[in-house]
Amino acid sequence: MSQHSRNWIKFVALVAMAFGLGLFFAGLLDFPRSSLAQDRVSQTERTAIQPVEAPRIPSARPLADLSEAFSSVAEAVRPTVVYVSANRRITGSTPRPTIPEGLEPFFRPRELNPRGIETSSGSGFIVSSDGYILTNHHVIDGAEQVTVRLLDGRILEAQVVGSDKDTDVGVLKIEASGLRPAALGSSQSVRVGEWVLAIGNPLGDELTFSVTQGIVSAKGRGQLQLGQRNNSAEIQDYIQTDAAINRGNSGGPLLNVRGEVIGINTAIASATGFYAGYAFAVPIDLARAVMNQIITKGKVERTAMGVWVGTATGEDAEYLGLDSIAGVRIDAFLDESSPARRAGLEPGDVIVSVDGQPVGYVAQLQQMVGFRARGETVEVEAVRPDGRHKFKVQLTGTEDAEPEQSGPPRPAEVNPRADNALGIEVEALTPETARRTGVAGLTRGLLVRALGEYSPAVGRINSVESSIAPDIIVAVEGKPVRTEAEFEAALKAGGRNGVISLTVRNANSNGVARIVRVRLRDG
Repeated sequence: MSQHSRNWIKFVALVAMAFGLGLFFAGLLDFPRSSLAQDRVSQTERTAIQPVEAPRIPSARPLADLSEAFSSVAEAVRPTVVYVSANRRITGSTPRPTIPEGLEPFFRPRELNPRGIETSSGSGFIVSSDGYILTNHHVIDGAEQVTVRLLDGRILEAQVVGSDKDTDVGVLKIEASGLRPAALGSSQSVRVGEWVLAIGNPLGDELTFSVTQGIVSAKGRGQLQLGQRNNSAEIQDYIQTDAAINRGNSGGPLLNVRGEVIGINTAIASATGFYAGYAFAVPIDLARAVMNQIITKGKVERTAMGVWVGTATGEDAEYLGLDSIAGVRIDAFLDESSPARRAGLEPGDVIVSVDGQPVGYVAQLQQMVGFRARGETVEVEAVRPDGRHKFKVQLTGTEDAEPEQSGPPRPAEVNPRADNALGIEVEALTPETARRTGVAGLTRGLLVRALGEYSPAVGRINSVESSIAPDIIVAVEGKPVRTEAEFEAALKAGGRNGVISLTVRNANSNGVARIVRVRLRDG
C-alpha cells in the first residue's frame, strides 16, 4: 500500500472518531433535539385537548330531572318573593319592636340613623294579583313605613293591612301591575322527607332572592322555646326543615317541588344566630286562615272550648287503654261557664277527634276550633276510663274565654326520701306552710315536699326543693286528698293499668289545675 493510501485511511478514521466524540458530548450536554419552530408546533399539539363526551349514566336520570325541577320551581316562584324593609321611629319613650326573644338573630334590626329611625328587613311573597303579600308579624310589627322591592327592581310602598302576633302572620298590600302571585298549597298533606325549597333575603341586602334546598324534617313542632310568647292564644305548629335559612328569610315562602307554598319561613334554632340545620315555618293552612280573617274582617277572631289542655302522654295512653299515644288531655276548665264543661267533658278526658278529624296534639286542636264562627257547634270525641264518648260543644269567642292553652312540665329537684309508689313526700297544706313556701293563694291539698331520686314523677311535678313554686296535689283519681294518710291510701288503691291520675295546682299558673298521670313504680 502506498504512502498516499495510508494517509487517506488515517484521515477517514480521524473524521469518524471526531464525529463519534461529537455525538457523545452532545448527549452529555443535552442539546435540543428539535428546532424552535418544531418545538412551538409540538407545544401547541400538547395543549390542544380534545373535548370528551359526558358519560352515559341512565341511573342518574332521576337526579337530572330533580335538578331540572328545582330550577323550574325557582324560576317560576322567585318573581313572587319580595324584599321587605320596615322603618320604625325609636325614641327614649318608645319601646323597640316586639321581636320574640330567640328570634333576634333571625331578624336583626339595623343601627338607628340620626333621626331615630330604625330600619329592619325581611321577606314576603305575593299571594294575589291585586297586591296582597304574606309575611311574618315580627317583620312589620310597629312599622311606620314599609317598602317592598320586587325581583324586577321596582321599589313600592306597602300598606300594613294587619298582623297577628300569636301566629306570627302579617299581611301587606301594594298597588302595582304585572304581579305574579304564588300558589298556596296544603300543609296538611305535607309529608316528612319530601323535598322543599326556601326563597328569601338572608342577611338583608347582601344575598337577596336566594334559593336553598332541603327536606321536611318534621311536622307539628311546638314548645320550641324560640321566644317567650307563652300566652294562651299562641299557636306553635311549625314545619321543621333543613333547608338553609338565615336572618332575613323571615316571611319568605317554603315550597314543595310543585311550586306550591306550604309554609312561611319564620325561625331558626341556632346558638350562633346563623343556620345550623334547624329551621321552622308556619304551616300555610294556618297562615291562610289568619290572612283571610285579616283581609275580610280587619282582625283575627278566634273561638275556643274554654279548657286548659296538654298533649297526651304515654301514661295517658296506658291509663285509658289507647292504641297509640295521641290526643289532647283536658287539665281544667277556665271557669264554670266553659263550653266544654257545659257539654259534659271532664278533666282527664283525652280528646281524640273533632268533627271526625283525628287530633294528635295541642296546636292541631287549636287550629281545628280556633277559626270557626262564634256559636258554631263541633262534635268532640273524647276517651275516659269507661270508654269513648261524643259531645256537642258550642264554641265561644275568645273575648269571653281564653283559647286552649298548654305548658310544658318543669323539672323538679330530687330527694332520696319518699318511699311510696310515686316517690313523693307530701305535707298537709296550712296557711303557715302556704305563706312560707310562696303558695299563699292555695289553701287546700298536699304540698309536695320532695321527690325521691328515682321517683317516676321527676320532671312532671315540682317540689319545695325546686327553683320555682312547688305543686299542690289536690286530688288522686278524682278524689280530694287533704292529709298524708288519704294520699297514701289513694296510692295503695292503685290507678289503672299501672298508672295513677293526679290533679295538681301551682301558684305560678294562678292556681289552675292540671292533670298529671304518672306510672306507679313496683314495690
